[in-house]
Amino acid sequence: MTQMLPTGLVASAVVSASSANLGPGFDSIGLALRLCDEITVETTDSGLVVEVEGEGADQVPLDQNHLVVRAVQRGLHAAGVSAAGLVVRCRNDIPHSRGLGSSAAAVVSGIAAVNGLVAQTDSTPLSESQLIQLASEFEGHPDNAAAAVLGGAVVSWIDHSGARAAYSAVPLRLHPDIRIFLAIPEERSLTAETRVLLPAQVSHEDARFNVSRTALLVVALTQRPDLLMAATEDVLHQPQRAPAMPASAEYLRLLRRHNTSATLSGAGPSVIALSTEPQLPPEAVEYGVANGFSITEMTAGDGVRWSPGVTVPG
Repeated sequence: MTQMLPTGLVASAVVSASSANLGPGFDSIGLALRLCDEITVETTDSGLVVEVEGEGADQVPLDQNHLVVRAVQRGLHAAGVSAAGLVVRCRNDIPHSRGLGSSAAAVVSGIAAVNGLVAQTDSTPLSESQLIQLASEFEGHPDNAAAAVLGGAVVSWIDHSGARAAYSAVPLRLHPDIRIFLAIPEERSLTAETRVLLPAQVSHEDARFNVSRTALLVVALTQRPDLLMAATEDVLHQPQRAPAMPASAEYLRLLRRHNTSATLSGAGPSVIALSTEPQLPPEAVEYGVANGFSITEMTAGDGVRWSPGVTVPG
């Protein structure tokens, strides 16, 4: 039986951006980034109010179609509770449509905030595995969602043997010598638009290539960062997406020519570089600045944090 939450409950969640694939690990490897969104949810006696500041504030619906609101409602249903009314406040720092997991962050934050609400009642909060499952159902793949829930680097997978797809993930211990550089362009790209560029079938040779590189990527991320150049090679999605984002594709080629293991971040157009060097090659920095990329060094992000009341990101 569904329990109606009392009015006046307040909960918040802070969630990290993420980079998926990292080259060969298509829809399976993810890395949380220390770039966060924060939401606050309050139960009221009726209606819905949605407030957004920061990234995407003038581009997202301010009604029940808002992705965070949809995620909150899904989380409430999964937790066996409901709310007569809601106020949802979003403060966004994760750029939209840049391949940085903004949609996964929205979903994870909405579902996680429900935990902060039910923690103030006698209901049981959702587990990490439930958060991954519910958020991945929105996305259709678990790489970004799992990284946003668990933080750091993750390996995720899908089990189609049951009546519904089951999404799972495990964390990886990222090698301490790996430094993360993110190049975010001004241009945007939607995953749905670039995914249609991918062929429905691939050759056995290309599949074998990516399987070997994905296995090597796990080793490189955790034990042998000297193998990152080979481990981030890909033939299944980046070459196919390159024509849709020529500046990012050229930036990728430039970085790799200078022995920097760079890949598209998710579906692009952002570019992520993993290196043990203290900085990017000067030529790469010059190209990025000249072509409208914002280049930042950052660390891996934390897993989602939720709590009753209002929190301040750490």
